[in-house]
Amino acid sequence: MTLAFGLTPSDSSNSETPVLVLVANLGSTSFKYRLYDMSNEQCLARGAVDRIGQAESHCMVEIGQWRDERQMPVADHGVAVETCLQQLTDPEHGVLKHASDVVAIGFKAVHGGRLSGVFQVDDEVLEAMTEMNAAAPAHNPPYIAAMRSMREKLPSIPLVAAFETNFHQTIPASRREYAIPRQWADEFHIRKYGFHGASHRYIATRSAEILQRNDARVISCHLGGSSSLTAIESGRSVLTTMGMTPQTGLPQNNRVGDFDPFAIPLIIERTGKTLDEVLSHLASHGGLLGLSNLSGDIRDLEQAADSGNEQAQLALDVFVQEIRRHLGSMLVSMGGADAIVFTGGIGEKGSRIRAAVCEGLEELGIRLDSDANAAVNGESSFHHSDSRIQLWVIPTNEEIIVARQCVDVLNR
Repeated sequence: MTLAFGLTPSDSSNSETPVLVLVANLGSTSFKYRLYDMSNEQCLARGAVDRIGQAESHCMVEIGQWRDERQMPVADHGVAVETCLQQLTDPEHGVLKHASDVVAIGFKAVHGGRLSGVFQVDDEVLEAMTEMNAAAPAHNPPYIAAMRSMREKLPSIPLVAAFETNFHQTIPASRREYAIPRQWADEFHIRKYGFHGASHRYIATRSAEILQRNDARVISCHLGGSSSLTAIESGRSVLTTMGMTPQTGLPQNNRVGDFDPFAIPLIIERTGKTLDEVLSHLASHGGLLGLSNLSGDIRDLEQAADSGNEQAQLALDVFVQEIRRHLGSMLVSMGGADAIVFTGGIGEKGSRIRAAVCEGLEELGIRLDSDANAAVNGESSFHHSDSRIQLWVIPTNEEIIVARQCVDVLNR
């Protein structure tokens, strides 16, 4: 299978010296990567390792038309990176002569609390991430473990942490502060941070190119297993839906989203669960899964709703209404919009969700073209010719944003 986004090894040569950056995206038991030549921003390879730490992990790599899949034990994320580099240096199919050809490994890191930006990984970065483990328990620990392992096993390759919160540092204080005691905010760094920064930054960049305007007002709707909206003015984040943690904002596939914290003592009292057990349940059995008692996958919910499942339909309705609520807030905050962009797995593939979000908003200047919406394939517009606000689907590319940030850090 030829990769639409990549080059084969034979056609990746150019007059410039290759600048090879490996971008890593980690889950608790997974490792996904893309290898970029940043001299021309071409993706040379991609791969993934799933079920890390289990008896048999699934390893995959695609380089041009070559695809290799195998089952093998992968003990931890450090071993996963070593496996990835072995694949990329394969004598017959690889695109690297040596692992040291990689100038940096970039991480789409999640939460650094007091550190929000792009940094070469050192002890201070790891300490700051560790401080926020309680706020991002599903994200920070695997990144920290992988970074420590890679620093030990690959000391010659710089590691770069590009925090998801970085893009949202431009949000005004009035939109990022909680109404809590000042001491808590100052001492414990409690405020609305926002996430999905790499995705929203890509949408900001690409939408400016499409609209041929650097001053555009854009609402970026990143909808997928994890979802958030961000209001963008002149390429800068000015409002976003996620807050202190990635658990907040819209209902996620299995995470609760916005929730009244004063309901938690009642749940503890009635269920006999501990605080940790309740929080874990809200983070794993909430969201669309909790609402439907069926699935957190939009495709499953739409199929069930079509068969008359009322709880599945309720989950879809809540998801859409929460998107519309935040969309309205952003329209008011920016005094309108020039474009609304849908991205992420649901944003790109979910024509029914897009239609439901935009339904009945003609007086706000939003009118979709039903035929264009149904025919969306890749980057496409789907607004009606008389819609004041343009509607777009733009596939996101978080990895190229992280790769660019890596190059910037190394140049500094």
